[in-house]
Amino acid sequence: IMVCMSRVWQRGSRFAARLRNRDWAFRLAGLSVRYYSTKTAPQIPGMEYQDAVCTLNTLQTNASALEQVRRERSHPQQQLHAMRGFLERAGLKVEELDHLNIIHVTGTKGKGSTCAFTEQILRSYGFRTGFYSSPHLVQVRERIRINGRPIGKELFTKYFWQVYGRLDESKDAHGGTMPAYFRFLTILAFHVFLQEKVDLAVIEVGIGGAFDCTNIIRRPWVCGISSLGIDHTQILGDTIEKIAWQKGGIFKPGVPAFTVKQPEDAMVVLRNRAKEMKCPLWTCPDLEDYQADLPEPLRLGLAGQHQRSNASLALQLSHTWLQKRCLVLKKESELLNVFVSCCRCSSGLADTEWPGRNQTLKHGAVTYFLDGAHTMRSMQACVHWFRDTAAQHERNASGPVVRVLLFNATGERDSAAMLKLLVPCHFDFAVFCPNITEVITSCNADQQNFNVSVENMLTRCLDNERSWRLHKSLGDPRGAQLLIEDTLSLVPERKADTLVFPCILSALQWITQGRDSVLADPAKTVPPVKPSVKTKAAPLCDAAEIHVLITGSLHLVGGALKHLDTASSK
Repeated sequence: IMVCMSRVWQRGSRFAARLRNRDWAFRLAGLSVRYYSTKTAPQIPGMEYQDAVCTLNTLQTNASALEQVRRERSHPQQQLHAMRGFLERAGLKVEELDHLNIIHVTGTKGKGSTCAFTEQILRSYGFRTGFYSSPHLVQVRERIRINGRPIGKELFTKYFWQVYGRLDESKDAHGGTMPAYFRFLTILAFHVFLQEKVDLAVIEVGIGGAFDCTNIIRRPWVCGISSLGIDHTQILGDTIEKIAWQKGGIFKPGVPAFTVKQPEDAMVVLRNRAKEMKCPLWTCPDLEDYQADLPEPLRLGLAGQHQRSNASLALQLSHTWLQKRCLVLKKESELLNVFVSCCRCSSGLADTEWPGRNQTLKHGAVTYFLDGAHTMRSMQACVHWFRDTAAQHERNASGPVVRVLLFNATGERDSAAMLKLLVPCHFDFAVFCPNITEVITSCNADQQNFNVSVENMLTRCLDNERSWRLHKSLGDPRGAQLLIEDTLSLVPERKADTLVFPCILSALQWITQGRDSVLADPAKTVPPVKPSVKTKAAPLCDAAEIHVLITGSLHLVGGALKHLDTASSK
């Protein structure tokens, strides 16, 4: 972290000096130094992608930004007011966002998958799409996509400094304030989509809806709500009714909205919100209802039964968008099945990819099952998917299979309750680690989180390990330790079926025991584990195959993909 931060400070001082010199030159010429989205702002030479990401990360810990968040939590309506101010300081106007022909999607579970389906369907019709989502898995630029692909490093760097420069040069006149991390990225996404002249933008809400910073959108073309559940209770409330009220905050007067089937208490709230907003609201049918007249079942590119409701919502959103675009005939619009049966629509559903959600990667004898489930409902869906999919793989295995759980959970989530859901999967090993990709001194800026201390992360892992042992009724009062040589044992060593490692790479290397050539790369080095821990890995060495479920956190899944899918890091 220190290497990364020092790089920011060194480059940052040069950046500030360039801004001052540039402003001075402009003023000599009698010109204004404010830029607007319709013009390309100067790019600061010598600034690289990692410099941009390191600078972005300072917005995670910027004191004024954190104070801003704390202050606005008790007055949430201030969040949208502040967001409009930052947007204007960045040279954008709220009215400009109307030109992005936005599809706005919220929900607790499945909103990202719904957006991915929707974007793919509309891209299959030949439209130039923008897609803003969160969080990222490996690189922050994944959050801002053009035509389904994360924007390139050069493009991200160019647009980042344009927006950051405008905000930085105006901060003294606004009490030194800068937007916090997610707020900045939302502004950046809007700027990118306007500059790149997309035909539409699919915008995923960050948290909630009513007071989320994406909700400065005035006139989306259509809105959607995926499955609702309990999450982010400190911000959204601790009941499904309170959460539904927040989610319904994205409804706009006269803008069509769709929701998947929800618990009745939530549906009552959503209907009342829609009525208040004068927003027409429809409930999506089951995916099977579209298929009655189709020659063959619809095929989805994303695995898992729960994706069927997400696909149904995506069909409604994309169909409604196309209607407004006048590409679906009036008569045809009354027959949604005609639209669904279109080869472009069905191929859009089949071709959708959304990494880290019900994803399977096979590396020789090791198969990884990755799902970023982090709520009770999403973990239930993950367990259902894993048990079915792993069973299919085991039937085709040439010999004994060892099952390993790699788990971490963050924030206010009830990790003990999620772990209880995983017990019936009958894992041979349960491994825990923080969302730290590897223990190195070099800067891995895309996956740094300055808001949680390493000590807190490791303590959470030890708590998770104890919860697992409790669920498994092992009856051993002793805890786990960090399984690295020459480190301080936090608690005495215990049985081999649960282990805690200090980073994702060390956990993956121990689990795979050199049987995954991607992880066996000599460049991927970790501190050596204790000899006693090596001996406990005998079942992993003897098994015909190793099946690893990685779940509990999208950040954990992203850290794993950094090592397992080398293309994602390029």
